[in-house]
Amino acid sequence: MNFIDAPSPNFNDRAKPVSLIVLHYTGMENGQTALDRMRDPEARVSAHYMVEEDGRIFRLVAEDKRAWHAGVSEWAGETDINSISVGIEIVNGGHEFGLPDYPEAQIDTVISLTKQIMKRHKIPPHRVVGHSDIAPLRKQDPGEKFPWQQLASVGCSIWPDGPARPGDVLEDLTTIGYGAGQGLMNRFEAFQRRFRPSRVDGIPDNETIGLIAAVAAATASA
Repeated sequence: MNFIDAPSPNFNDRAKPVSLIVLHYTGMENGQTALDRMRDPEARVSAHYMVEEDGRIFRLVAEDKRAWHAGVSEWAGETDINSISVGIEIVNGGHEFGLPDYPEAQIDTVISLTKQIMKRHKIPPHRVVGHSDIAPLRKQDPGEKFPWQQLASVGCSIWPDGPARPGDVLEDLTTIGYGAGQGLMNRFEAFQRRFRPSRVDGIPDNETIGLIAAVAAATASA
């Protein structure tokens, strides 16, 4: 893959090996604005990569370093998400700018980049997550228009075949990775945003509970 090097000063040393990939949208007016912010030392934010709408990839932080993209977050009992993850920012205005569709060229590049990172660090599909998964109290990205099912079809994520027989929904959420301290309704909403984007209301209806059971089963068997 071809990278455009755009080094950011916003990083430090990792405390743990890479075992997670976190996908974000930039949530800003355009890619250049996002890139400038992630390279501003006063902003104290960054990511390892940024993928533009046309598929160009900017490399900001080396993968062996700890970029600052996750913030206060939690997944599968881990709270220092920046130390264990590679962060990919995807240029998209996000909810503040009407949540535009993700262009095909951009998603193709995200898939190729994700596959390479997964291979390098031996990351399984269920360990590719969204910012809203790890920080449901604060974040909505990459949003309900992000094509998670498409990523799952090529092995870059997981996707349920359909609802499964419900079990203990709280236990299932924990099995998937959602932290107990993230607020129950927020966890339901984050799950829906990713796995049932047609209705994101935080209400644990039968379909949501069944899908949670299905994703939990897929996670446990991975």
